[in-house]
Amino acid sequence: MLLEERIKMIKDVFAPKSGEKVLVTYDTPHGNVKDNDQWKEAREIAHDWYNTLKKMGDSEGFTVDIFSYKSPGLDNTQLPQEISDKLSKYNLVITMMEYSISSTMIQIVRAKNSITRAAGLHPEKRMDDGVFKADYSEVKKYAIAIKKMLTKAIGAEINFSTGDFLFIDLRNRIGFSDEGDCTKTGQYINFPSGEGFIAPYEAFNDEIKEYGASKTEGIWPVSYKGEILKYIVKNNKITSIDGEGPIADEVRRFYSENESRKNVAELGIGCNPKAIITGNVLEDEKVGLHIAYGTSIHFKGKVASDTHLDIVYAKGCPIEGTSLKLVYEDSEKIELITDSKLNYDLLK
Repeated sequence: MLLEERIKMIKDVFAPKSGEKVLVTYDTPHGNVKDNDQWKEAREIAHDWYNTLKKMGDSEGFTVDIFSYKSPGLDNTQLPQEISDKLSKYNLVITMMEYSISSTMIQIVRAKNSITRAAGLHPEKRMDDGVFKADYSEVKKYAIAIKKMLTKAIGAEINFSTGDFLFIDLRNRIGFSDEGDCTKTGQYINFPSGEGFIAPYEAFNDEIKEYGASKTEGIWPVSYKGEILKYIVKNNKITSIDGEGPIADEVRRFYSENESRKNVAELGIGCNPKAIITGNVLEDEKVGLHIAYGTSIHFKGKVASDTHLDIVYAKGCPIEGTSLKLVYEDSEKIELITDSKLNYDLLK
C-alpha cells in the first residue's frame, strides 16, 4: 500500500479532524507473556501508522501520540484503571494488539461524556495489499443487513463439518454491526471490519421470569492445538468437554478457573469479501461464521468475564460451519451460510 493509499484509508475510516488528539497504542511482551514474529511486526506497523498520522496531523491540525503498555496476556482482560484513564483523554485511539482490549475500549467510548472513538487491529503487512483495500461502503451495507437479520431472529441453527449441531437462542437480544466506520464519538470497531454479531440469550435473573431458560444447546466442536474437542452446551453454557489426553485436560482447567468463561457470548457473521483465512482472528472472523465464549456485556449481553475469544468456522478453517439458518417467530428460516460460505446475495 502506497503512502497516499494509507492516508486515504485513514481519512475514509477514521476521519481525524483539526484540533483532535489521536493516539496509536500497542501492547508489549513481558515475563511469561512471550513475544513472537507476528507481534514484532505489529509493533513495527504501529510506528508506521504513527508516522503516517503524524504527517497528516502536521498538515491538517491534529496532534498524534504513541504509547505502549504491558500486555495483559489474555484477550479482553480489563486494563488497569490508570491506562484506561489515559486512553479516555484522546478523541481517536488506534490500538495495535496482540491481545484484544476490545471490552475495555468499548466501555471507554460508551462512557458518559466520552470524547473517544477507537479501533482495534491485529495488523500484518500483507493486509496493506489485501483486506485493507476492501470497499468499505459495500462492507457497511452487508454488515447492517446482517445486524437487522440477527435482531429479528429468535434463534440460529448451525451444522458443522464434524457432523455436530448447535442451536443458539437469540431471543431478547439485539444485533450489532462492525461497518468499517470510526468517524463519530462513541464508536468502536475492529479493523479490518465487516461483521454482524449478537449476544445469545443467557437467561439472567432479570429476564428468566419472562423468557425462561436459554434454549442454546447442542455440541460446539473446537479445534485446539490440532485436536478436536466437543463442548457440550446447555442453557447457553459449556457444561462439559469431550476429549482425552493432556490438551483436553488443559482446556478443562482453563474453564474451571473462571465459571464465566463457559458462557456462549457471541454469534458473529463476517462479511468482508477481501478477508481471507490466515490464522489472524481479527481478519478470519470477517470471512464468515464465528462463535465466542466469555464476556458479552460489551454488546448488551449479561455476562462479565475475564476474557472474550472468537472461534472461527468459515470456509478453510479446521472445522467449518457448513450451514447456518436464522429462525424467526413465524417459523420462517433463512439459510445465511451454505457450504460454509456466506450467501452475499441475501444481503443486497
